[in-house]
Amino acid sequence: MNGFSCRLIFFLATLAALAGRGALAADVAPHAEDRKQLLHLMAEVEAGINAQNIDRMLGQMADDATVTWLNAEVSRGKPEIKAYYQRMVGAEHAILKKYLTKAKLGAPAKFYGDIAVADGTTADEFLPWKRAVFKFNSNWSGTMAKLDGQWKLVALHLSTNVFDNPLLDEYKEMLWYVGLGAFGAGVVLTYLVMRWARRRTHA
Repeated sequence: MNGFSCRLIFFLATLAALAGRGALAADVAPHAEDRKQLLHLMAEVEAGINAQNIDRMLGQMADDATVTWLNAEVSRGKPEIKAYYQRMVGAEHAILKKYLTKAKLGAPAKFYGDIAVADGTTADEFLPWKRAVFKFNSNWSGTMAKLDGQWKLVALHLSTNVFDNPLLDEYKEMLWYVGLGAFGAGVVLTYLVMRWARRRTHA
């Protein structure tokens, strides 16, 4: 093999290696910019919740977005989402003074063309008007769509464990105290009835 052939083979091998390296990089991060935008979207929704700023949240949503809330109520479209939030959070007639959250991404978003699906967890803190603060660890899943070059949230689902949560623990504790109180009242009532019966016997 002459020198020219060796140089040609070396050149072709180098091109192949560079092409392979570029293809590998494309496979590793094919949606790098999209992921940045989605993380920004998630951060804005979280910031809007923590600032009690529903309009900031709505700015990241499609006009016909759907939200399934923690109480299983469903809001369809921005007007319904805003109405629900204002009914639940903020003013004195609402249930909550504040609702704070810290969201985490469970795994990288999956892309299906201009649709992305992601899920994760939230650490939620609720500050009601009429009772003490309580906290939930919840789960969320979201569907985002690229609309006019911008990612928007089109569906958000929130859920928590209905069989094991702080409110259920409070209810169980309350039942325990009620049962203990009822037992104590029964003992006292039995004592009074027996004492009354004894007095009648001796009368």
